[in-house]
Amino acid sequence: MPQIRRALLSVTDKTRIVEFARNLSELHVEIVSTGGTFRVLKDAGIAALREVADVTEFPEMLDGRVKTLHPRIAGGILAIRSNAGHMQALSAHEIPPIDLVAVNLYDFGRVAAKKDAPLEELIENIDIGGPTMIRAAAKNWQDVAVVTSPSDYDSIVAEIHAGGGALSRETTWGLAKKAFSLTAGYDRAVAARLAEIEIAGDKSPSSAAPKLPAMLDIRAPRRLALRYGENPHQSAALYVDGTPGIATAEQLHGPELSYNNLVDLDAAWQLICEFDAPASAIIKHTSPCGCAEGATLAESYRRALEADPISAFGGILAFNREVDGETANEIVKLKADAIAAPAYSAQALDILRARKTARVLRVEAGEPGLIVKSIGGGYLAQTPDVHRLMRSGRRVATWRAPGEEEWIALEFAWKVCKHVKSNAIVYARAGQMISAGAGQTSRVDSVKAGAMKAILPLEGTVVASDAFFPFPDGVEEAARHGITAVIQPGGSVKDSDVVAAANRLNLAMVFTGVRHFRH
Repeated sequence: MPQIRRALLSVTDKTRIVEFARNLSELHVEIVSTGGTFRVLKDAGIAALREVADVTEFPEMLDGRVKTLHPRIAGGILAIRSNAGHMQALSAHEIPPIDLVAVNLYDFGRVAAKKDAPLEELIENIDIGGPTMIRAAAKNWQDVAVVTSPSDYDSIVAEIHAGGGALSRETTWGLAKKAFSLTAGYDRAVAARLAEIEIAGDKSPSSAAPKLPAMLDIRAPRRLALRYGENPHQSAALYVDGTPGIATAEQLHGPELSYNNLVDLDAAWQLICEFDAPASAIIKHTSPCGCAEGATLAESYRRALEADPISAFGGILAFNREVDGETANEIVKLKADAIAAPAYSAQALDILRARKTARVLRVEAGEPGLIVKSIGGGYLAQTPDVHRLMRSGRRVATWRAPGEEEWIALEFAWKVCKHVKSNAIVYARAGQMISAGAGQTSRVDSVKAGAMKAILPLEGTVVASDAFFPFPDGVEEAARHGITAVIQPGGSVKDSDVVAAANRLNLAMVFTGVRHFRH
């Protein structure tokens, strides 16, 4: 068990570093430190404190780029204590062994998150000495403890105190694995961000397609071991990449989440993020069975539920506003498996927590990242479908243009249709989904399925289609159920026939020029 007599502290994140150093000092551990960390510890009156420059007998240089890159630091970390030759070398060169290294890295991620960050700023925020010390200490894990997170400070101090100044091999091995994971992630983040930048003469593949990486590097720590996957005979787990969304949501109440809960929650959250007005969405097996806007969140929820209260039983709910008491009182009337929202009032949480089986999640909104799917032998990746329809520039294809109420209904239906599985058809009124036909092998069948599912009247509704109508039959079928307007991408070789049918039926038809397949 390595005895901790000397520690090197050099941290960018100085959270609780003074407390950690003071506790180590009280355990008779000598502290060696660098630059800003040294000044913080010195100002705090930490005893037995030495600056790295005193150990190396060489000043920091190159604006701080060179501090710890020195044999008297690297040797003190890398020397194997059981190797007589190593220890003789330390003695011959008067190099003090270093038994604990507490280092965290320049916050490259913060700078990299700025889309307009200049290359020079990115380069200056690439840590060199930090990863070197971390890797050296982790390589020599049997003799040196490497601490990369303030969350480990308390347990380290407690174990040193209880272990008579030593740490167990199990602890140092666990710390080493965490350290290698940290540096690997750091290098990946640097490589990924720099791959987005093109300089004069750069002809790399990443320059030709800056939004898609030349190398797909998927790395995400496991957050949850799930009971099973889509079915009980399948194993499953949740992995996170740290970006805002369902995977990083905070669960405030309810039993553990299942694989299917998470898939449905993600579908619900993606849909609800389309809306600016107060809105509610109800999802069943990734398909919307209700979605509506309203003057209040409670009103939007009541309108969403009207569309299909039968399918909503056991469904997933999502909201784009703080859930208030009135909305919560409506929610608990239904057996919902999970609820996602950006926030909840104290009253709403009290009401929802009375339902033991309701999983309640607080979700942080954020920009969607790369969409990745696995296929046999590899992965598919694409940029997210973040297209927003603007009324200006859309082409009215028929003699009759939509009225204002129809426009509002068409724009709403288009947002929902984007989140329905292809072939996708959505019937809607202004601010309210009426029904959807999803996943059929022909578009006219989706039109029929949506009509068959409708509980509310279809007379006077509009229809959205995620891709063009290949023939007039889909429009003619929808017209039989009383629709007044259609929104679709257009682009079929039969567009003229489809438009002619719409004119004959006195329907308004809008071409968006944009397709929203969702497979």
